Amino acid sequence: MNIRFYNAKILQTAENHTFHIVEGELWVKGDSIVYVGENSATAETAAENAGSGKEAPAWDREIDAAGNLLMPGFKNAHTHTAMTFLRSYADDLPLQDWLNQQVFPREGQLTEDDVYWLNILGIMEYLTSGITSNFDMYFFPPVNAKASADTGFRTVQTSGLNNYGGTVELMEENYHIVNELSDLTSFIVGFHAEYTTSKELMEGVAKLAQKLKSPVWVHNSETKLEVAECKERWGITPTQLTDSLGMYEYGGGGYHCVWFEDSDFEIFQKRNLTAVTNPASNLKLASGICPVKRFVDNGISMAIGTDGPASNNCLDMFREMFLTSTLAKVREMDAECISADEILYMATAGGAHAMLLDDCDSLAEGKKADIIMIDLQQPNMQPENNIVKNLVYSGSKQNVKMTMVNGKILYEDNQFNIGFDKKEIYRHANEIIGRMK
Repeated sequence: MNIRFYNAKILQTAENHTFHIVEGELWVKGDSIVYVGENSATAETAAENAGSGKEAPAWDREIDAAGNLLMPGFKNAHTHTAMTFLRSYADDLPLQDWLNQQVFPREGQLTEDDVYWLNILGIMEYLTSGITSNFDMYFFPPVNAKASADTGFRTVQTSGLNNYGGTVELMEENYHIVNELSDLTSFIVGFHAEYTTSKELMEGVAKLAQKLKSPVWVHNSETKLEVAECKERWGITPTQLTDSLGMYEYGGGGYHCVWFEDSDFEIFQKRNLTAVTNPASNLKLASGICPVKRFVDNGISMAIGTDGPASNNCLDMFREMFLTSTLAKVREMDAECISADEILYMATAGGAHAMLLDDCDSLAEGKKADIIMIDLQQPNMQPENNIVKNLVYSGSKQNVKMTMVNGKILYEDNQFNIGFDKKEIYRHANEIIGRMK
């Protein structure tokens, strides 16, 4: 579709992880942004003002933004989407007990069909939070990819390979299937964690990454116990171990990255890796607080993820931004240690770069039309002293008026346009967990 937004405030990414706002209009043609500029009385006048080579398309729809904010969609840089079935089911336990006593036994009962429906439920929640793409780790990657393609959502996946399931050969097969399935789906090499994966499997992952020239992603140093046990086994930290195996020849990064040592920061800096913080999950599981300021001070790229809906339990990037900022301040006992602009950058462009979605990182000509509209007419967005700070410190899912992915509006004014009736999705989800009780 060709869509013209006008009378909009448009959030544009500037240098040094900052933002500025322009007032005007934005054009979407097909799946891409083709024009961002000043408001004009008509689209034809805007085309004239844009200079040679610009022509107003035949509009399928023209949307008066009425002074609301258009901004890049949030990128949920770490999650396990299909764990929606365990939301509020396995709670109030430490990580290892949570995994071994509650999560793993029930995940073992999931079918491919289950994962398909549970992914769609998660995608619906992403859309309500202004999330336009996610970085997922879960079972049956081709099924996960199909759920995204069928709903029009953008998903990047990595493998959860571990001693209890999967092979390096299957990961390579899934890599090709998912990357070739749709322009909305892609796959990057990875594995679950050092503590669930044999050295032989990890060596196989490293070789596959080198063969495919792929980054590698893994849960890394989430808990103090994880790091201590890794050092007992190998005499080095998870970061040091994975680096020594040749994992990061083509980049990648780690999820959580809470309990880092000096050498771990050095490796991330040297290898140009990204740390993805998941503050709500780390708080709920009492795992610790990520040293966000040190990553930023060392020039290490950062992104933000929700983690899965069983450990969070809410797939809400507004809450994650607030927690990322305020926990960093408390950890450092320094209210100035990190800016709202830096946090918003992590939640948008930082996640896009981690997920190799460089064409989805900002609102500019030639970029993919992954756009959200924020309702600035809600009380929590007034007054407009600083819109970026409003987003990070007082923003809420209630402010998401529209979510567009790849040029298609999938969510608008509390209504979904994903090709499924929401009642059908809810019924499937409840039947799946009901079967396991």
